[in-house]
Amino acid sequence: MIKIRHSLERGFADHGWLKSFHSFSFADYYDAAHMGFSVLRVINEDVIQGGTGFGTHPHRDMEIVTYVLKGALEHKDSMGHSEVLRPGEVQYMCAGTGVRHSEFNHFKDQDCHLLQIWLLPDRGGHRPEYQQKDFAKQIQGSKKTLVVSPDGREGSLSIHQDALLYVLRASAGETLELPNGARRSGYAQVIEGELSTPSLKLAAGDALMLANESPVGLKIEKDAHLLYFDLP
Repeated sequence: MIKIRHSLERGFADHGWLKSFHSFSFADYYDAAHMGFSVLRVINEDVIQGGTGFGTHPHRDMEIVTYVLKGALEHKDSMGHSEVLRPGEVQYMCAGTGVRHSEFNHFKDQDCHLLQIWLLPDRGGHRPEYQQKDFAKQIQGSKKTLVVSPDGREGSLSIHQDALLYVLRASAGETLELPNGARRSGYAQVIEGELSTPSLKLAAGDALMLANESPVGLKIEKDAHLLYFDLP
């Protein structure tokens, strides 16, 4: 199965201080055909206005990954962490048995643009935990950087799920191969650029869903930046 979901097909919410595209059903956006993909439950592309943010709120039994594209985001949580997340850094929080946190953009003259991702855990009841790592050099210097995995391989952040998350970057004229195979699913979320196969075209905000397919090659038409999830 190969399926494309175009950017404008996503749910959209404009709260003034927050503009958010929802790849899957979330908050007031509901689409029975898009409740998630494999263990991937949420991909929200958020733009947070300067001087605003999310007040303290709870999460439970969810693997949460945040990837900032522009600006900076301050995180504080009930585990005692107080960190700032910038482009090139990846944040992981296991909500587990329960955690409360806030996220705030303190730069009043600059929006914060980010992707927040939720994955279902392998089971409920994990102890809450927090990890953050700067992958900027690897991302700039490589076409494929593994940032999340179930076992922390290649220096990635370790999560409680059989899922791998890659940051992919490539220049116009190059080809990217998306790994896939029997009993695996793949989800590519395009952040920037234009990509194509003989039968489809992808642009910023579009997503490509794969299931039980051979590896798929994408021709880079315009310098590209995307996330790729290798999922059960």
